[in-house]
Amino acid sequence: MDPGNPTDNLFTTPEPPPARRPICEKCSRPNPVCLCQTLPSQPIATKTQIVIVHHPHEAHHKLSTVPVLSKCLLNSTTVITRRLRRGLSSLLDQSPPAIYLFPPTPSSPALTLSELPSSLDPLRSTTPVLIVFDGTWKHAKEMVSASEGFLSKFATRVCLDYDGSVSGGSIYDSELILRKEPCGGCVSTMEAVARVLRVLEPNGMDIERKLIEVLREMVSLQAQYLKPIKPRPKLSKKGKAKEKDMAAKGDDSEPLGL
Repeated sequence: MDPGNPTDNLFTTPEPPPARRPICEKCSRPNPVCLCQTLPSQPIATKTQIVIVHHPHEAHHKLSTVPVLSKCLLNSTTVITRRLRRGLSSLLDQSPPAIYLFPPTPSSPALTLSELPSSLDPLRSTTPVLIVFDGTWKHAKEMVSASEGFLSKFATRVCLDYDGSVSGGSIYDSELILRKEPCGGCVSTMEAVARVLRVLEPNGMDIERKLIEVLREMVSLQAQYLKPIKPRPKLSKKGKAKEKDMAAKGDDSEPLGL
């Protein structure tokens, strides 16, 4: 090979791609955040059948609790779709008495979790079915809206207690939150399922305790790899107007209040 010939560079052996992080075979998580010591030795058996409707964009998100939840619960199935309809789940195609979790709207009221025990008679006569939607809150809202025509035939809407006037927590101020929640009381899919199973299952308190233990460990491990975001101080309306005016004039000095 002639070192002075630039065409020889075309035949240079390419560098190998970076090695993937080692993944635990049991919990399918990267080794540094492995949950095997916290996961139940055997998936927890429940009378309730849990159907998780998983948004396609969420299926590979590293902070999704669905893969962990599926390893904790024996009777859970995941359906990846944007809209529930016939043909996606043989269980739901039978139109079983079911509940699905999502906050209410003026056109779609919901029972609160505290009201649920008095409404369980149809569920007690058969295998209870719990349907949860997993995605960003924007995606979940779209999924529920698109699925309500199908769900209205057999499912009742249920919500956890929440406060829309209060900002939701984040991983930096809660040991159970992986991502910023939109308002107070909004929780991850895993925590929501744990809260509902506490009501539906005879040993619900034990199931809830175990699921929350796994979630708490997941959040604790993940928090070690997230850098806190320093919030930007809020500007008054007067300060914002001054900042815009300075930017328009090309003033590079630091605005007051920053």
